[in-house]
Amino acid sequence: MIRTTLISSGLMLMAAATSAVAQVRPAPTPLGTPVRPAPAQTRATPAADAPVPPSRIALIDTSIFGDEKKGIFRYVDAVKTIQPQFAARNQELVTLQNRLGALIEEIRKLRAAAAPDQQAIQAKQAEGARLQEDFNTKKQRFDEDVSKRFQEVTAPISEQIGKAMDQFARDRGITMTLDLSKLLPAMLTAVPAVDVTDAFIADFNQKNPRIAAPPAKP
Repeated sequence: MIRTTLISSGLMLMAAATSAVAQVRPAPTPLGTPVRPAPAQTRATPAADAPVPPSRIALIDTSIFGDEKKGIFRYVDAVKTIQPQFAARNQELVTLQNRLGALIEEIRKLRAAAAPDQQAIQAKQAEGARLQEDFNTKKQRFDEDVSKRFQEVTAPISEQIGKAMDQFARDRGITMTLDLSKLLPAMLTAVPAVDVTDAFIADFNQKNPRIAAPPAKP
């Protein structure tokens, strides 16, 4: 998937076991012994006095990259090459699914008859079970192969986009880039000026025009 800068800010503090830091009670001072004042402790510099480097945070919505009209053209074109490679297998799954739907309707009609043919119903149920198992097996392999091919096809362009995002940020003094598509559930407010999604996509498309026209839809 598109490489994005993911920011994790969960710091957990673990309290030490009380047995490991047992306090030692000081021995009593003998009578007549003058008590010396405790040495003055050096005042630590508060954390607030430490210099804080300036930072500029920007948001980029990576979910827009795959949009056919507003996204990154090279990424969209790469994804489009995948579908034709699996068209035949996808149609096979659609055919199996349609047959399963037809069997369900046939069984429903047999059961609704005045004198249901139990033998015919059982035969169609057995056929449906075989088709369902065949469908599940082929669907699982289909999903695995599509996912693998997707990674192979999009990996080069994803790496190129990642490097372009780094350069885009450096050129504009951006110190931190957050993926808005991952933050949306937790976002309460956002200043529109910090969203650089459109600016980055326009910059990338200008510097990396389409290599060739995308294949026509079947």
